[in-house]
Amino acid sequence: MCSRVLRVRGQAEDSGLQDRGQWASKAEFLLAVAGQIIGLGNVWRFPYLCYKNGGGVFFVPYMLFLVVCGIPLFLLETALGQYTSLGGVSAWMKICPLFAGLGFASQMMILHSCVYYIVILAWAFFYLCSSFQMRLPWSHCNNTWNTDSCRGFDRHNMSDLSENATSPVIEFWEHEVLGLSASVDRLGSVNWRLALCLLLVWTVCYFCVWKGVKSTGKAVYVTATFPYVMLLVLLVRGVSLPGAVDGIVYYLKPNHTRLTDPQIFFSHGICLGSLTALGSYNKFNNDCYKDCFRLCLLNSSTSFIAGFAIFSMLGFMAQEQGVDIADVVESGPGLAFIAYPRAVSMMPLPQLWAVCFFLMILMLGLDTQFVSLEALIMSVSDLYPTLIRRRHWREILLLLVCSVCFLIGLLMVTPGGLYVFQIYDHFSCSGASLLLLSVCQSVAIGWIYGADRFSNNIKAMIGYQPLCIFSLCWRYLTPAVCIGTFGFSLMFWSPLTLANGVTAPRWARAMGWMLTLSSVSLLPLCAIYSLMNTPGTLQQRLCLLCRPAQDSTLTDEHLYTGTHLTFDLGTKKPKDPVKDMV
Repeated sequence: MCSRVLRVRGQAEDSGLQDRGQWASKAEFLLAVAGQIIGLGNVWRFPYLCYKNGGGVFFVPYMLFLVVCGIPLFLLETALGQYTSLGGVSAWMKICPLFAGLGFASQMMILHSCVYYIVILAWAFFYLCSSFQMRLPWSHCNNTWNTDSCRGFDRHNMSDLSENATSPVIEFWEHEVLGLSASVDRLGSVNWRLALCLLLVWTVCYFCVWKGVKSTGKAVYVTATFPYVMLLVLLVRGVSLPGAVDGIVYYLKPNHTRLTDPQIFFSHGICLGSLTALGSYNKFNNDCYKDCFRLCLLNSSTSFIAGFAIFSMLGFMAQEQGVDIADVVESGPGLAFIAYPRAVSMMPLPQLWAVCFFLMILMLGLDTQFVSLEALIMSVSDLYPTLIRRRHWREILLLLVCSVCFLIGLLMVTPGGLYVFQIYDHFSCSGASLLLLSVCQSVAIGWIYGADRFSNNIKAMIGYQPLCIFSLCWRYLTPAVCIGTFGFSLMFWSPLTLANGVTAPRWARAMGWMLTLSSVSLLPLCAIYSLMNTPGTLQQRLCLLCRPAQDSTLTDEHLYTGTHLTFDLGTKKPKDPVKDMV
């Protein structure tokens, strides 16, 4: 499959095939990429990591990782898609067939993320609908799901409550929304209200991707810009609250002792293949080099500013309750569905701020979801263009993928669904897996294909040479930092602990590792498959598979002598691949 001849610009040879499509304007590309990379993690993960790992000191390793790994890999993936005009799988099959597994592994990760990531949006939609009530249901203890241990938090000191007391926001989250069971072994029946929310979100995603780049390009005008309006509104409101300054100081206060935590390196994740697919819709001469800097700056700036909006609210909540800010800070779903709802319930006009916040969460997650879905469908379409790009087969494939993901996602809207969600989140797209893909990408471009050769390809598109630091990163710095970070993650590895301190049973951990292996195992499996199905000796096979696919045909004379000339895609200068490999 890796020896298949793929078209450089993806144009259909058969008039019966539908056109692959391109972005109608540069703005569509920028908004689509912004929607993909700026998601829920910018709001609920980055601020927490910044606070947890040293406040202002956190920006030192963050910027180091961004410059050495984030920006070079961002440019690598975007330029690769733009140069080949192919999706994540076909681009790697074309540029370096031996590493075709990179494309398959990244698409498998996207498929896993499509299953569980959208469940967050179903939760957010449930909260959004609940925000239109006259009195927010998580602000008081007079609901049918509240227990005798429930204690309100309306402007009194929470430190005076007993240890057994629970807050109405936690009981709303665990009893009304999730119906949380005591263990992962008790999944229970499907929560039909959450299932309906999940179905509605999947329906929106389907029609956003329905017509390919044409519908996606139009949808991002709303989904990528609206969160910034809401974030600005929440930021202005947050900094005007009493206690906001204390929260912001707590967010940025330097703490040098926290720098030993290796999790500081996981705040900028890529390598999911989406950037390659989005870049493939660009015109050949688009300046992806400058776009890379703009988008990475936008991503980091959004994360930084979101921290002010979040911690100003948390500072207000801590002052209202008379507790330390550390007692109210949470990460992930705990921030979006417990800490922040509790904060807005203490403000005037709480319904307004709750609607703004959950609309922002929905839009942030929605564009990440459907852009990832578009990248997955386009990768499959590029693999089988004569089949998928005929009549309505693309829409049928999209419907099939959405339906299967929806059915699997129903497991996560059961009483034990939160545990399944956490297992998916921890194992399917883990930091260690992304680091492994980062190393392989750097090796494939920096050493096999050639960093200088790839820089020449970028020059052929944009008209000037990228900075030499990029070649240095692809060859040495990026793989070195990623390998070092991977080693840190192994040193500080700890068993997965689920919600409410529940320890994941052995079968759940086994299922998690199967999710991990379902993607990363494709790297060696595809390489072995390609080696077994390529003619010649082992050395000849390696030479063939380390060249672009369009140059991977050998004559009998080449097989006999073991030599074959290939042409640099940028300079058209003949090379001896065996000599280049040495």
